Amino acid sequence: MRSTSLLSIFYLIIGLAVGTRPPPPLTEQILQKIAGSLQMYIEPLPQMPKLYGYSIVKRWPKSVTLTIGMFEKKWKFHRDLPPTTVFAFGTCPDTATFPGPTIEALQGVPLHVTWQNHLPHSHILPWDPTIPVAKPKHGGVPAVVHLHGGVDEPQSDGSALAWFTAGYRDTGPKWTQPTYTYPNVQHPGNLWYHDHTLGLTRANILAGLIGAYVVRNPHVEVPFGLPSGDAFDRHLILADRSFAADGSLYMNNTGDNPSIHPQWQPEYFGEAITVNGKAWPFLAVQRRKYRFRIINASNARYFKLALSNGLMFYIVGSDSSYLPKPVASPTIVVSPAETFDVVIDFSKSTTSTVELTNSASYPYPNGTAAGQLNGKVMRFVISADPPTDDSRIPSSLVNYPAANEWEATVRRYITMYEYQSSTGKPTHLYINGKRFEDPVTETPRPGSTEVWEVINLTGDNHPLHLHLATSQAVRVTELVDLTTFGNCMTANNDAVKCNVTGHAVGKKLPVPEYEKTWKNVVKIEPGYVTTVVVKFRLIDTNASYPFDATAEPGYVYHCHILDHEDNAMIRPMMLVS
Repeated sequence: MRSTSLLSIFYLIIGLAVGTRPPPPLTEQILQKIAGSLQMYIEPLPQMPKLYGYSIVKRWPKSVTLTIGMFEKKWKFHRDLPPTTVFAFGTCPDTATFPGPTIEALQGVPLHVTWQNHLPHSHILPWDPTIPVAKPKHGGVPAVVHLHGGVDEPQSDGSALAWFTAGYRDTGPKWTQPTYTYPNVQHPGNLWYHDHTLGLTRANILAGLIGAYVVRNPHVEVPFGLPSGDAFDRHLILADRSFAADGSLYMNNTGDNPSIHPQWQPEYFGEAITVNGKAWPFLAVQRRKYRFRIINASNARYFKLALSNGLMFYIVGSDSSYLPKPVASPTIVVSPAETFDVVIDFSKSTTSTVELTNSASYPYPNGTAAGQLNGKVMRFVISADPPTDDSRIPSSLVNYPAANEWEATVRRYITMYEYQSSTGKPTHLYINGKRFEDPVTETPRPGSTEVWEVINLTGDNHPLHLHLATSQAVRVTELVDLTTFGNCMTANNDAVKCNVTGHAVGKKLPVPEYEKTWKNVVKIEPGYVTTVVVKFRLIDTNASYPFDATAEPGYVYHCHILDHEDNAMIRPMMLVS
């Protein structure tokens, strides 16, 4: 124990030397007091700037190249909070925003983006050098951008090992090129982009490196008649944050097992809820239908969203796919990294204001109940006079091929583990008991369909994200005699040997109707086996990828609770021909 403590102190000194600047410790009570001092619903919801991923030449769309940088700048999260230092995406420091600009692309029109790193020599948040993490030789903040939900070649996917520092002075072992190509060959839908650096994803995203991305196809989408235009088709990017009294972002710099990991904590939960970079904003709306593209960009917080006066959500899409038809629901559970595309009809409101509320416990599903602060998200203020509204909620949307597990050529067992110290607190999390740097074990073929039986032996719900592929949960089955099965798995790490079929005989949970489409995030229930159909091809055309998906550096799959991903619930995935 003495040698372990000395080693951790050594690593902590290294971290301080290369730029970690831990803030003074603040108690939960102080953080809640600071967040509670911010009056809710007094600032309008920001509209993020838009960048078009194409140009129109003689009435035809053409490819363009965008240059987007990552900058350190000041951001006002609330009128009564001092300016906050953040990392932000933008075309220049003055126009950089938190979240970054919304990129609007067209299906079938490739977009090229040169990502530039203008971040400072030292990080604005603490980071832990004892977990697998990018460590540039010459200092600086490593970063790399992943288009979440994108169907892109491996070189443009944003590998965790393809990071780079300012001026590309230092680069990760899998870095290849400064300009990424996004072919936009996939069906229309909602994506987002964010940092994906090894071991720093949670800190870089918390600092602000997030932004929305939309793939449009007017020929497919205009006939739906959904609310459209910048005024009536809006993004809501949710992110919880804690602040110190000076306005700085607060991230606890004391690990739950400080003798092992001096800084890493299993989940980050902020006391304030921000939407589009404002704490508890309001949006003035007309008494008509609006479309909201809701992205959960939080590190670990789930949201169970509802409208305070009982209005329904009409869910038209989940992640980057439309549903077969709209689903009406009074609530939506949104995991980290998950997107839901919804319509709210304010003409049906019996009140002049409506709160968007959250009732998800944290950690989800068995943690602390949402409180007075994190139980509120934003407010809608409805005008008195009904306007003209020619939009509609269509009876049908898109019928993609069904998720058929019997067409799969491979069935894999994927097991999620949490490891604890003698104190009972987490030390790290692995998939299939393996580290990120261990050899690849998942090698699907382009064009194939697989079934992944995902076994969750932890107490948390995990949002499973596969790069490149699309996936859909078809069955969620309880594991009976979980202790016996868990002990066997810990000893053998072999689901077949441990008789998973004999244990997966408990109750079945229904897959929510609003998740029955092809997704890039699937919720994995604790103590259950979730059967997931995974497709490695374009789902709308059944076509192969128009690039070499077998190239280096390959892809990854991981839990999208960022603190879990960083330590180290992430595995490589290499497609093979």
